Amino acid sequence: MIQKPAPLLAVAIALVLAFIAAPAATAAPGTDSFYRYDGSKPLSSYSPGTVLKTRTLNYHVIGISTPLKVTQLLYRTTDALGKPSANVTSVIRSLTGDSTKAVSYQSFYDSLNPEHGPSRAIAGDVSLGGLIANAESLLIAPSLLQGYNVVIPDTEGQDANFAAGPEYGTNTLDSIRAATRAPETGMNGKTRFGLLGYSGGAIATGWAAALAPGYAPEVNKNLVGFTEGGVLVKPSHNLKYVNGSVAWTGVIPMALIGIARSFELDLKPYANSYGLQVLKDMEKASIVDAIGRYPGLTWEKFVKPEYVNPNTVLPYVEAVNKVNLGSAPTPTVPAFIAQGNNGVLEGTFGNPPGIGTGDGVMVAGDVRALARQYCETGNKSVKYDQYNTLSHVGAAVVWAPLAIGWLNDRFAGKAAPSSCGKIAPGNSLAPEVPVG
Repeated sequence: MIQKPAPLLAVAIALVLAFIAAPAATAAPGTDSFYRYDGSKPLSSYSPGTVLKTRTLNYHVIGISTPLKVTQLLYRTTDALGKPSANVTSVIRSLTGDSTKAVSYQSFYDSLNPEHGPSRAIAGDVSLGGLIANAESLLIAPSLLQGYNVVIPDTEGQDANFAAGPEYGTNTLDSIRAATRAPETGMNGKTRFGLLGYSGGAIATGWAAALAPGYAPEVNKNLVGFTEGGVLVKPSHNLKYVNGSVAWTGVIPMALIGIARSFELDLKPYANSYGLQVLKDMEKASIVDAIGRYPGLTWEKFVKPEYVNPNTVLPYVEAVNKVNLGSAPTPTVPAFIAQGNNGVLEGTFGNPPGIGTGDGVMVAGDVRALARQYCETGNKSVKYDQYNTLSHVGAAVVWAPLAIGWLNDRFAGKAAPSSCGKIAPGNSLAPEVPVG
């Protein structure tokens, strides 16, 4: 049965009101030493997924402690450049004590500030940017109530490199490795996992599924499947789709900052004075700050006149090609992918040639193309749903209960449904080509 959005809206309003009255965080997020690797051995001496620190605390919602216990792990992972890094994940043990099954839930906290990560909110830190991670308790609860262990990685890493897909993927896979190696979690190398994520969480989910066979084969063999909605596929298309829109234009500078930071690229020489100010203002912004902040913002308003064509900016082309999910390997496990396609409801009216429409921020033609590509390259267990009457937010409400149901069937060993051969054509996912 599909849930209606009204109850979720009411809960969201209640969360905002609770945030206003919430107690201050018990410790300043930036001073929490748990997030820093301070061991005597070089971080590079540990294999990815190695647990570096462990702590157990109460699960918090908007700074309010609950009786639910959560284990947090600092673990070794790999950044977008292949360098060793440390990251944090949060693990909630199954309420039934079952060690055989788990859901890795990838949050859509979407921020350029590491203090907004889900682990910080769970530990009791209170911030406006962390409000999303608190609200997502509603999406985590069904998995817990059905007996799953739940693992919640800080997918963007400790630098909060928003939209940097490959880094999201390694952070997620190494979170699973760490969760199965820490005795406190009750899980082990035989625990089966399902991947679940929407929007920013879909970035992590999709990249983790794509990278798993090569980066973490022992994790891949225990994956029952992945489900995602509101999917970012080819960011260069999203830039053109949201260009000049009402609500979603703030993701343009957010993505530029996050991806550039992840790959150590400098885009400032190409920005005009207005663009430089936006980059400065958004340096640690969250999606809560960005939505509706720059209505009508376009790439052209952001850059110097000689760079109005994005493909004249070589670092930009290099960056967007590195985060094009269409260039990543095909996942080997079943998939349920969902996408809205009525972005006018959220103030995005764009319909660029070769790109088309979407849910307000994500491009439906790109997601169809990705699903078809998976089918055509060997994964026949791909279910694709497109919600032509729903926007980004509305599609999430419909997808969430269906996603849990789909994962339940995969854990139960039921044959995965397939939409292969029935998915409408999409866009080209070929890499961008530099100009000039």
